[in-house]
Amino acid sequence: MAGDYQDKTVYVVGGSQGIGRACAEAFADRGARLVLFARGAEALEETRLAVEARGSRASTFVLDATDGESVRGVMETAVSQAGPPDILLNCVGGARPRHFEAIDDRQFMETLRWNLFSCWNTVSALAPRMKGRGGVIVNTASLSGLVGVFGYTDYSAAKFGVVGFSEALRSELKPHGVRVCVLCPADTKTPGFEAEEVGKPAETRAVSASGSLLSSGAVAEALLAGIERDRFLIVPGREARWIARVRRFAPRFVDWVMDRAVARARKTPADTANE
Repeated sequence: MAGDYQDKTVYVVGGSQGIGRACAEAFADRGARLVLFARGAEALEETRLAVEARGSRASTFVLDATDGESVRGVMETAVSQAGPPDILLNCVGGARPRHFEAIDDRQFMETLRWNLFSCWNTVSALAPRMKGRGGVIVNTASLSGLVGVFGYTDYSAAKFGVVGFSEALRSELKPHGVRVCVLCPADTKTPGFEAEEVGKPAETRAVSASGSLLSSGAVAEALLAGIERDRFLIVPGREARWIARVRRFAPRFVDWVMDRAVARARKTPADTANE
């Protein structure tokens, strides 16, 4: 699929802020028609106006992507009004980093619903509409879906699930002309990331301190480049790609680096002064 998206319909689930909004604006700059979904009507309207200011058409639907029955109904309405998607982009998700023992059953299930079930629900509703006519499905995971990180036991479980789901889905949909990609950004400056910072364990901060913070615009540009290069796994940022590659071929080195960061974060000031 070329960089010109004229006459293409792009569905963005979670399109009202952060990476979803940045991707919607990037597709709008390339001429796509946008269909935006999110829970907040006010933020959706702001994104619609931003997209249309770029000369693109956009429509919006309030949607809770974690509710499978609701997703099926809303998507049926969206398809009847805007047609089926040429590109489906799932950007719903988020994390609340905590120590494992502080994560109760409720948070664990909410994290799964928000990050994994949301992808499952939208793909279940729309994949049958895309089979035979082609298109691209993009599920947003995370670098934490490739590398488990201290403080993200629930989040990594969900995002590893998104990666596995996408791998299996890619194989099933390829004979029907539908491509599947998985987007795995590292820390990105978004409203969701700012919320994560509240109460983040010191060890988690230490592990992520060595990496740079991406902009949502940079992630969007990496996504479009990955789609145009027919990539399955799209990891924005040179540092993040290096980590993903080393994790695959030298996992013990990555463990050593992270364990060292965790150990230093757990030391008292007196311990550090005596080094």
